Amino acid sequence: MIDPKFPELTNVQVEKLKKYGEIEFYKEPTVVLDFGDQHYDFFVVLTGGIRIIDPDKKNENIAIHTRHQFSGSSSILSHRTVGVCGETLANTQLIRISPENLKSAIAKFSDISDVLLNAFLLREDALKNNVQGIKLIGSEHSNETYAIRDFMDKNDIWYNFIDSDKEDGLVQLLETFNLKESDLPVLINSQNEISVRPSIDEIGTCTGVRLQLDDDIYDVLVVGAGPAGLAASVYAASEGLKVLTIDSNSPGGQAGKSSKIENYLGFPTGISGRDLANNGYIQAQKFGCTISVPHRVKGIERKEGYYEINSNNTSTLKAKTVIAATGAAYRRLPLEGIEKFEGSGIYYSATSMHANMCKNSEIGIVGGGNSAGQAALFLANYAHKVYVIIRNEDIGAKMSDYLVQRIIACENIEVLTSSNVVKVDGDTYLEKVEIKKNDTLIANNINYLFTFVGAKPCTEWLDNIIDTDEKGFVHTGLTICDNALKSESVFNNRKPYTFETSLPGLFAVGDVRSGSVKRVASAVGEGSIVVSDIHKFLALENEVNTVS
Repeated sequence: MIDPKFPELTNVQVEKLKKYGEIEFYKEPTVVLDFGDQHYDFFVVLTGGIRIIDPDKKNENIAIHTRHQFSGSSSILSHRTVGVCGETLANTQLIRISPENLKSAIAKFSDISDVLLNAFLLREDALKNNVQGIKLIGSEHSNETYAIRDFMDKNDIWYNFIDSDKEDGLVQLLETFNLKESDLPVLINSQNEISVRPSIDEIGTCTGVRLQLDDDIYDVLVVGAGPAGLAASVYAASEGLKVLTIDSNSPGGQAGKSSKIENYLGFPTGISGRDLANNGYIQAQKFGCTISVPHRVKGIERKEGYYEINSNNTSTLKAKTVIAATGAAYRRLPLEGIEKFEGSGIYYSATSMHANMCKNSEIGIVGGGNSAGQAALFLANYAHKVYVIIRNEDIGAKMSDYLVQRIIACENIEVLTSSNVVKVDGDTYLEKVEIKKNDTLIANNINYLFTFVGAKPCTEWLDNIIDTDEKGFVHTGLTICDNALKSESVFNNRKPYTFETSLPGLFAVGDVRSGSVKRVASAVGEGSIVVSDIHKFLALENEVNTVS
């Protein structure tokens, strides 16, 4: 039986691909992929083969690609650094195809697209479970270490975490690399190159997640890569628009933090938010969308015929239209000193990384919505005891019934209704949580607290320039107030499009929009529908420019 990770292309498919690359012959074994390369080519084997090597395991072979098989994983579409090496066998003939030409072939030929993308996704899953990649040394209780782990985890960057609090040979390990504990956290790659206390920007750059962006004027700039932003990216790029998508942290948004989404159409057994986001991430790039993280937008300025977007770590970005898909963030509990423990006991998502951290511990989940329910059920598989802490008297007030029923049936979950967290305490990490139920303090041993409360719109970069509701969510379409409409002369001649804000050509979709349903399915729907608004806007702008 053929391994779906290593399929063979047909003769017809190989002939199609020959038109997109160059044929090369290697008499002697030659490295064609090297560990850490960000820009590397795609290869189809005609004769001979390519052996894929794990650099961390004494050059152990991961696979050998032979006739009509091909190299690569999904990282080739996103220009991420390659985590393996590739070396030809003797007397090997290959088709070498650049990533840009590969994207063109994938867009044009659905049969090739299906084979390649399916194999790419399967390989990525297999590699991240078997290839160590980067070593990260740091304390599990360190905010700084957590921020790095969180970023690498959510962006599917392969790494091996070494907890300095538990590593018996830590002193010897540090001495090997001439490091001190004060240097932690550190990153070490397979070539023993060391980064001491690296910033998230530095990690994004060295792993290829953050791209060098060009100075072109894009048709569409999508700010935010959650379900709404990714859907907009897929649909806009698939319809031939030049699209750039950026995010402050990682693809997925709030949905990416969900351990399992079970009520999304087409996935009867459920899908993790991370997997859904990763699939959307690859799908958008398949159609030619450029995606880069992290970029935190600081402001937006309107020019003649386009917008300029200023971010914290890149030159000014330009686009004819902008989609605000920055979503909403969970609010910080109104407790003294809580920010001290964020990343060292207090968290705003529940992923596999968090599950491993809190094994056999008592944990608290604050919130009564679906995200809190999904987190509780997921973490209950690992934790000794889970407290679900809600202010309401009824857990079913804001949570879907299927989650409520499962929580009630779970033996190690206790629901604390009419309850609040009133105090958090500890030295360098969270050690104590006080919970009050009515007027009674609840005894517990919680030192991991997950909060899923409130929804604050991520609109700092839009402050005071567009019309919003009293909570800061963005008004669109007919909900824009009269004064805001009157301030734009264009709206004297036409009504704002469904997802257009009070600034013409600036659109808002998903959780950031006032009146949105706050569900993954609706966010995806809005992200796809907004593209029709953009086509109308660009057509009208072209018409005006032609007349003038």
